[in-house]
Amino acid sequence: MMVLAAGTLLANETDVMSAAYRAQWNAPEVKTRIERGIRENRMAEAAVRLPSVKPGTEVKVEQLDHAFLFGAHIFNFDQLGADDLNRKYKEMFGTLFNSATIAFYWKAFEPEPGKPRYLASEQDTAAYWNALKEPWKEFHWRRPSPEKIIEFCESKGLAMHGHPLIWGNTGWNHPSWVSKDPDKREEMERLFEKRVREICGYYKGRIPSWDIVNESVDPVPGKPRYGVMPEDYTFKVFKWAEEGFPASVRFNINDSWRGVYPPFIRDLIARGAKIDVVGLQMHLFGSQPVLDLAAGKKINHNNTSWAPADVIRYLEELDTLGRPIHLSEITIPAPGEDARANAMQAELTRDMYRLWFSWPSIYRITWWNTVDDCGARGEPLKSGIFTRQMEPKPVFHTLNGLINGEWKTRLTAKPDAEGRVTFRGFKGRYRLSYTDDAGTAKSVTFNLLKDGDGL
Repeated sequence: MMVLAAGTLLANETDVMSAAYRAQWNAPEVKTRIERGIRENRMAEAAVRLPSVKPGTEVKVEQLDHAFLFGAHIFNFDQLGADDLNRKYKEMFGTLFNSATIAFYWKAFEPEPGKPRYLASEQDTAAYWNALKEPWKEFHWRRPSPEKIIEFCESKGLAMHGHPLIWGNTGWNHPSWVSKDPDKREEMERLFEKRVREICGYYKGRIPSWDIVNESVDPVPGKPRYGVMPEDYTFKVFKWAEEGFPASVRFNINDSWRGVYPPFIRDLIARGAKIDVVGLQMHLFGSQPVLDLAAGKKINHNNTSWAPADVIRYLEELDTLGRPIHLSEITIPAPGEDARANAMQAELTRDMYRLWFSWPSIYRITWWNTVDDCGARGEPLKSGIFTRQMEPKPVFHTLNGLINGEWKTRLTAKPDAEGRVTFRGFKGRYRLSYTDDAGTAKSVTFNLLKDGDGL
C-alpha cells in the first residue's frame, strides 16, 4: 500500500499493482514463508529480571535500534547545494538508516598518482558545492573524500562499509594514469597491489567491512568483462587484503545475480580466499521494468528476475556457500513523478524489503541512491526515497513505517512475582523504564539477539 505518513494510506493505491502482481506475492509458498521468516529470524524472546520492583508494575519496553543493518550509500555528503538539504540528508542516517556505504572509487580517490584523497579539502566543503550550478560535472561528484564522512559515521554509531577496494571497470573506476595497454598487465597488477596495501595500512580496522572486489565475475566464462585485467586478480586482491587488514574486518565480494556467480565464489573459497560475506546487487535501471513488474510480467533485467519465487531461488543457491548475504546495492525507481508512479515504487519496495528482511542469512540491506537526480550517469533519475529538494517520497514513508514502525518493538509489560519481565521483540538494543518499589524512576538497557537474552 502507498504510505503517505506512518499509518496513513491512499485509498486508491490498490489499483496501481495488477492482480497478476499480487498473485505472485500472495501465493501461499511466498506469503507464508515471508511472514514466518520475519517472526522466526528477526524476533527473539527476552527475559529480564528487574531488582526491587513490585509485581504488576508497568514497565515501558522501547527498542532503541536494530541488530539488522538498514543502510544506504552516503556519496552525496555535503553535495546537495544548500545547507538545509545537506542537514536533511545527514538526518536520514541514525534515524532511518543505521549503516552507510562510503565511496572509495579509485578514479576520484587518487586522481593523481601517489596523492590519495584521504582527507577533505576545500573542494569537499558544503560551501564549495553550494556555489555550483552543475555539481554533476565535478570529478568528485558522488565521490567525497572519506575522512569527514568516517568521523560523521563514528559520531552517529553507524556501521560503515567501504566500497570498493578494487573494481576492474577501467572507464568508471580506474584513474587515467593506469594504463589499459595489454602489454602493461603486470604494471596494472602492481598498482592494484599498491592500492590495496596502502588502504589496508591506512585504515586497518577502522572501517569494519569492505567490498574487497566489485563486479569481477565474467558474465560469459572465457570472455573478459573489462578487457585486459591481471590474471586471477580477484583471488590475488583477497589475499593481499587478508595480509593487510586485521582479521576482524569482514571481506565482501560484490556482484549482481548471474548463474556463474555462486560457482565463481565457491572456487575462490576453495582456494583459500577469505570471503566472509556475499554481496548481491539488485538494480532496476529504468521505468519499464517497474511498469512490467506492476503488470505482473516476469522480467529478466540486468540478469535478474524480480519475481518473488525466483528471488527465493537465488537466495537458496547463495546460501549453499555458507556465508551471510549483504543486499549491497538496491535500486527501485519510480517510473515517473506522479502519484501512481510513486505508489508503484513504494509498493514494490515494501514487498521486496519484507522478503529480504525475512531471509535468515541476509543481515544488511543497502539502498543505493537516496535522492532523486543524484545518481551516476545512466542510473534512474527517480530512484531516490527523497526528491531533489529532500522532500520525502511515499517510498520513504514505506521504509520508515517498516523500520521504525512495524519492525520496532514498543510495548508495556508487567513483571511476575520474581520481578521477571518477558516479551517477544525484534532483535536489537532495548531500554526498559519502570518505577522501583521505593518510588524511584529506573531504566536499564540490554541487547536482545537470541532467545533468553536479558539481564
